[in-house]
Amino acid sequence: MNSVILFALAVLFVLVLLLIVAFLALSRQVGVLFERITPVGAMINNNGPASGETSAVFNLPSLNKGMVTIGGLQNKHQLVLFVSPSCPICKVLFPVIRSINKSEGWLNVVLASDGDEQAHRQFIEHQQLSDIPYVLSPELGMAWRVAKLPFSVLLDEQGKIVSKGLINSREQLESLFNAKESGFASLQDYAHNVSTASLNH
Repeated sequence: MNSVILFALAVLFVLVLLLIVAFLALSRQVGVLFERITPVGAMINNNGPASGETSAVFNLPSLNKGMVTIGGLQNKHQLVLFVSPSCPICKVLFPVIRSINKSEGWLNVVLASDGDEQAHRQFIEHQQLSDIPYVLSPELGMAWRVAKLPFSVLLDEQGKIVSKGLINSREQLESLFNAKESGFASLQDYAHNVSTASLNH
């Protein structure tokens, strides 16, 4: 009887050891996976002015807030978001944009587009965007080489492009703000810099 108990204990001991080894191996693989996965920020568009360059100054009439100056010396950062009434992702992002416009005291938000003025006025009303300057300017989109929407550009108080990119979610939008805090144009640049630094050490 004692030999049976001892055998059972030995089997359990071996099983526990195997579970510990499996757990450690799994933990290591999870760690490797997290190292390989980098945060996905705004999708960078390499066309047009690059991050770090000073934007041209645009004085544009808005549909709801009088004249708006984009670029140049400002008292706050500017977030210019290119949108369209036919862009479904834009409509999903508008609650976030309205929230950011109210809560971020260091930032002025400007919406930009082109096309039929009356359609955009209806769009402003339907999407409750009357508190955010909304400009129509094909020249602005061409100057910044905007190809897809929603596209956003963050400018500092001197009119320098801090970051820019195609925005599909709140996280990607906030990644533009992370660029301001970290000094890197994108999360991808930050991750690349960290990975290069770790390899050099």
